[in-house]
Amino acid sequence: MSNKVIARIPASTTNLGSGFDVLGLALQLYSSVELEETCSGVLIEIQGIGKESITDDENNLAYRAAKLVFEKTGKRLKGLKLTLTNGIPVERGLGGSGTAILGGLLAANYICGNPFSKNELLNFAFTLEGHPDNVSASLFGGLVVACVQNEKVHALKLTVPDELKVVLAIPEFQLQTQLAREALPKSVSLSDAIFNLSRGAFLVASIATGNLKHLGISMDDRLHQPYRKPLIPGIEDVFSAAMNAGALSVALSGAGPTVAAFCTEESIAISNNMQRAFAEHNIKSETKILNVDYEGAVVTSSCDKQVFDNLT
Repeated sequence: MSNKVIARIPASTTNLGSGFDVLGLALQLYSSVELEETCSGVLIEIQGIGKESITDDENNLAYRAAKLVFEKTGKRLKGLKLTLTNGIPVERGLGGSGTAILGGLLAANYICGNPFSKNELLNFAFTLEGHPDNVSASLFGGLVVACVQNEKVHALKLTVPDELKVVLAIPEFQLQTQLAREALPKSVSLSDAIFNLSRGAFLVASIATGNLKHLGISMDDRLHQPYRKPLIPGIEDVFSAAMNAGALSVALSGAGPTVAAFCTEESIAISNNMQRAFAEHNIKSETKILNVDYEGAVVTSSCDKQVFDNLT
């Protein structure tokens, strides 16, 4: 068993409009966590995007996750070096915190001999993250529907049509998830709840049956986006710009501020239009055209470079 492993974890876009705190879609954009047993001490190194805003002490999410696994297994290491290579914009609604947590969990689990299943690791991640949608998608890949029953996460993976692409418009400013949560009402009307239930179910059915033309209707939302949009200047114009360029649907990615447009064609035009719309409000943005990640999280041994993916 190698004592040096690398976990690669995909980003996610969650909620997808109507699927608030339930739906997550894994994307081909990655962060990685490398763990190596050393002679003594703890060393945490941060590389990649936004490294200056990611803590490199024992409050680091990847370290806390790895430590949780070691504590549960009773594994004692002489020392530990953790390297987080972040490829996901920080606090932009792309599941970056969830990828760090999963990276720490999976790499530590591998070092310990894989005592925990993916479902068990998912529940550890939920304990650390606080909501199941992004960690479920990043762990399993594809589109994942998640729910919590008696503090236990249940998640099901759906196949997504290969032609679906996601265009991200990532503004230069950050939006803390806590602030976006605080913008939400404590209660909603029955009519709004029914509105979202019907759209969320229709969204899952649209993707499961490959009828992507229905995405525009099924991503309509009344539970969170109307309350979060005021936190993001120019957001309505960005939504309109994407739809006018040929997007099937548009939604906030997670809590925002990133905007995700879903399409099967015209991805470059959509990307350009979204970036231009943000610019008209004096906001710089980066755009990415991404495919869906179907594989989910993988762990690779530094010795044999073979992908490890036989957890059940």
